[in-house]
Amino acid sequence: MKSLKLAAIIENLDQFISFVHTCSEACGFDGKRAMEIELAVEEALVNVFNYAYPDGEGTVELRCSVEEDSRFVVEIRDEGVPFDALERPDPDTTAGIEDRAIGGLGIFFIKKVADDVRYRHTGGMNILTVAFQV
Repeated sequence: MKSLKLAAIIENLDQFISFVHTCSEACGFDGKRAMEIELAVEEALVNVFNYAYPDGEGTVELRCSVEEDSRFVVEIRDEGVPFDALERPDPDTTAGIEDRAIGGLGIFFIKKVADDVRYRHTGGMNILTVAFQV
């Protein structure tokens, strides 16, 4: 397992995405699939940057691994406000733009491109696990 832990600030986004790119490339992902993985992780990280620490700065840790069942797994871990974005209903993408609720498209995208997405809160930590079949 490889990991990168940095301050949960937008200025660190490029470093996190570069880290995920390197890890996913080592697993054989390239082209469109690699871009989907990077965008999914970016969506999740931006949510952490914007909402996890309303009272100040915190950290976020990215962990990448390959499991025995040939899944590339990315864990996004933070100690911010507990929030399970997976509990939100999927947005109605058939509704007109003016009739849609604000937000929710990022997690909807993550759920569409990943093979498995899970959230848990344990030991004061939010853990979003996103898996992609290799």
